[in-house]
Amino acid sequence: MSSAYHNPVLLKESVDGLNIKEDGVYVDVTFGGGGHSKEILKRLGESGKLFAFDQDEDALQNALEDGRFQLINQNFRYLKQFLKFYGIRKVDGILADFGVSSHQFDEAERGFSIRFNADLDMRMDKSNQLSAHQVVNAYSQEDLASVLFQYGELRNANTLAKTIVASRSEEPIKTTDDLKRVLKRFLPKMKENKILAQIYQAIRIEVNQEIEVLKEFLEQVPEVLVQGGRLSLISYHSLEDRLAKRFIRAGKFDGEPEKDFYGNINVPLKKVGGLIKPSAEEVKVNNRARSAKLRIAERI
Repeated sequence: MSSAYHNPVLLKESVDGLNIKEDGVYVDVTFGGGGHSKEILKRLGESGKLFAFDQDEDALQNALEDGRFQLINQNFRYLKQFLKFYGIRKVDGILADFGVSSHQFDEAERGFSIRFNADLDMRMDKSNQLSAHQVVNAYSQEDLASVLFQYGELRNANTLAKTIVASRSEEPIKTTDDLKRVLKRFLPKMKENKILAQIYQAIRIEVNQEIEVLKEFLEQVPEVLVQGGRLSLISYHSLEDRLAKRFIRAGKFDGEPEKDFYGNINVPLKKVGGLIKPSAEEVKVNNRARSAKLRIAERI
């Protein structure tokens, strides 16, 4: 495993949060460069087991040579299904780091980064049909504006969408540089990178259905965790963090927590400790850690 592929964020804190038992069964649903998985394996005994998920084929090159380890080349929205395939119904802990890996940002042709010119792609799973090209060139103005507003939190989403639709009617927007050129007047020099990052984030979330995947995953967690099992979640933007916080608190994404006949709140998880953020030292070494937030929960 090369740290060049991805420098794991909040490594010690997130794995500490799992409260690992030597003979336990654990899942790293966002394997990437294998940093978190490697740390989990260090703490497991001979009879322990670690399953890891990653939908990106590039991550397979980082598979760990360890008899206790199984890498599953699938989206973690299929958590329960694939654990069942391997004969596992309950696990002692689940770790998730929702960030895009450094590798995906650094591989220019993947189209994730604002630093490079590349075809509009942004697919974490390269076999998926929906790409950034289709979102930019085929979505209606209304749908495009919705994506930019909801996932990029861009106040001028309607104007941006209108500009994109007008431009693509003359010729397709094929590359990341094409997109920058089309939106140039909305990118003041001092804020260009920040605004572009919001636009790219919005399109990437839509392409990879990241919010839907997160919801599907969280809904499976209480079914998969044993009583007392731990969930360790690292998020990077407010949408993810709000969903995680809400689900831990209420066991659902909308409305009030369920109550029993006597009016007692009935939720499957309880939070462990408070919100954890990277230290100034970690952010200095790994700038991509700056927006990370770690939440830990336990199955009741």
